[in-house]
Amino acid sequence: MTIMEWLEALSYVVTIVALPFGIWVFIKEQQKERINDDEELYLQLSDEYSKFLRLVLSNADLHLMTQARPDEPFNVDQIERRNILFELLISIFERAYILVYEEHMSRQASRLWQTWEDYMRYWCRRADFRSQFDVLLEGEDPDFRTYIQRIASEEARKLQH
Repeated sequence: MTIMEWLEALSYVVTIVALPFGIWVFIKEQQKERINDDEELYLQLSDEYSKFLRLVLSNADLHLMTQARPDEPFNVDQIERRNILFELLISIFERAYILVYEEHMSRQASRLWQTWEDYMRYWCRRADFRSQFDVLLEGEDPDFRTYIQRIASEEARKLQH
């Protein structure tokens, strides 16, 4: 065989074996990068929620983590602080919904989303949170609004039983 024949045979090998392998490696790297991006986004959103919880802690007199209804009615200042915290929370939830939620999620994305749905369900059990929805959801993403209202209705029904 001449050098040209060898080179031609090698080009066939590259076309048949190496090129599909290279495409496969590229696709796998893209998938890994997507997973890493999703996890990074999840961590950023989790940091936002952690900051929110620190605000809840610094406003412990509102009993947002322990009592669905305060023993004594809130004064005007407490109502305002509670409502601001609820606005921050809705903002975090909407951001998570827009950036993470999809109708048909991969297993990994679904795992990451489930945490956010759990947070939403926790807060939607609070009657005071649900009662503010008219104000809190004004101007929010329509799909998010529908989603969280559905969760709130489910949680309210559970509480009635």
